[in-house]
Amino acid sequence: MIRLLVLILALCAPAALAQDERIVLGLSETRVAITADFQGSQIMIYGAVQRYSPEPDGDLGVIVTVSGPPTQVMVRKKERRLGIWINREKVRIGRAPSFYAVATSGPIGEVLSATDNLRYKITIPRAIRAIGISAQAENAPSFVEALERIRTREDRYVMAEGMVRVTGGTLFRTDVQLPANLIEGNYDVRVFLTRDGHVVDMFEDSIGVQKAGVERFIHALAHEQPLIYGLLSLVMAVAAGWGASAAFRFVR
Repeated sequence: MIRLLVLILALCAPAALAQDERIVLGLSETRVAITADFQGSQIMIYGAVQRYSPEPDGDLGVIVTVSGPPTQVMVRKKERRLGIWINREKVRIGRAPSFYAVATSGPIGEVLSATDNLRYKITIPRAIRAIGISAQAENAPSFVEALERIRTREDRYVMAEGMVRVTGGTLFRTDVQLPANLIEGNYDVRVFLTRDGHVVDMFEDSIGVQKAGVERFIHALAHEQPLIYGLLSLVMAVAAGWGASAAFRFVR
């Protein structure tokens, strides 16, 4: 009986050790309003490592991810035929974040193991869910790479290695730039604390992004009252055309 108890305690020891460090997190903003002159927003993510015992051995790592609302994406491959670009193959990616940023305290290969990357889906390729695409086209993974490349160029996918500043092995901070082309929804914030590349704690929060002012009214009208929105658009188009015609006659 005593031997069994000792064995159970030995097996539970690593799990207990992993709970000796906790993340305490803060966000500079929890709400972002999209207005007519919205040019993006910078979010400061900061926090501390709370410890209940002396600091354990192993290299400390901090990883921060910010993920926008996921959407289904159709990626098409164009080919030039007889001087004309036409769509040839296409792949439907079931779930890809509309925005995704990763910031780390060091090289990603040093602060995160491949096993935990697979488990928590931290890096950009892991965050894109492209299950079952191999049957849709030849060399289907290249379509996922193309999506990542395009959105990286648009600043919608960001990999910022070494941009989390850790002070004294306790305090950490990073800044994440949200671009102007955001969509509405909740942006999930995750912070991972690692030791020798293995996750020992994780903290989750969210940032709400919503249209405000006239943009919010127009968006709500278009989605909730499409008939009224269509009629108003028609009236405005007719009025604009009549006004332009009247102004042209006056100038003549």
